[in-house]
Amino acid sequence: MNQSKKARRRFIKKLGTASAFFSMGTSSFAADTQNIQQIKPASLKEGDTIGIVAPGFALPKPEVVKEFGKMLEEEGYKVKFGKYVFGKFGYFSGTDEERSADLNDMFADKEVNAIVAARGGWGGARILSMLDYETIKQNPKIFIGYSDITSLLLGIYQKTGLVTFHGPVGTSDWNKFTYKHFKKVIIKEKAYKLRGNKKDEEDLDTGRYVITEGKASGIMVGGNLTVFCGMVGSEYLPDFEGKILFLEDVGEAVYRVDRYLTQLKLAGILDKVAGVVFATCASCDTEENRKDNFSLQEILKFHLEPLGVPSFFGIMSGHLKEQYTLPVGVNVEINAKKGNIKLLEESVVS
Repeated sequence: MNQSKKARRRFIKKLGTASAFFSMGTSSFAADTQNIQQIKPASLKEGDTIGIVAPGFALPKPEVVKEFGKMLEEEGYKVKFGKYVFGKFGYFSGTDEERSADLNDMFADKEVNAIVAARGGWGGARILSMLDYETIKQNPKIFIGYSDITSLLLGIYQKTGLVTFHGPVGTSDWNKFTYKHFKKVIIKEKAYKLRGNKKDEEDLDTGRYVITEGKASGIMVGGNLTVFCGMVGSEYLPDFEGKILFLEDVGEAVYRVDRYLTQLKLAGILDKVAGVVFATCASCDTEENRKDNFSLQEILKFHLEPLGVPSFFGIMSGHLKEQYTLPVGVNVEINAKKGNIKLLEESVVS
């Protein structure tokens, strides 16, 4: 090992030790969800209607989502597009009022059984205060998406107790792997084990490595790291006491991941969780993105090792062609050494 690498590792170790003594205590920002009753949506069945909405960015290629709708119809479902799915208002599909109305209408519509976000991007957080949470609570339905949709998944879960789903959007690659695991969680009502990636510390995007060994269980919450951090301090995040936190991101420089995790530390969130799964950070740890010679693995170990809770990197969720569907708001068990997430209960009901 050359001297610069030795020095860097000594520095990381010192930082990690120091951070173990630095804590802001419990967060006064996040609202308490301990007394919110969990609500599970009904499983998806052949012949059901799937609504498609665009709660953020406009679609650059509307034909991709139209093809997704055709695929669903071929699988035996009915499809209903939101009024503003193919709209354009600046970089959004519609005004905040229009986009929130689309989502509210889908939840209120008795014919709609599930709702899929057309894409991510940005805009979900702008409509959180405009959603009709009482209507959502009275009409629980499957709602799925990822990336920017994180804000809506967490906000709806926090405000209603409804289990939501971090998974593919309309513009995703609905390949065999992705669709298979979508069906396992949303259609088959199955509690099963999601296996981590092959152990490979050299694969910067999808390799798996252990940060802190051990098992932990709790309610799983999380999503896109960047979007998640943009919600800190709001009323739309749950209490993280005893939760299993999962995170993912794409195209972020390592120093920005460092900054985001520092924000979660300062907000008291990291000190409350029972375990952490950093699913993937696609195209983050490239030579071009790596700043000041810190790798993503070093930064994750710096922030997560001092917590002393089971944590690992590497599971198929997020900005990948093949991805799991992860339920937000159900009990899970993680095994950091093996890189697994075991669902301890079904995410939907008959």
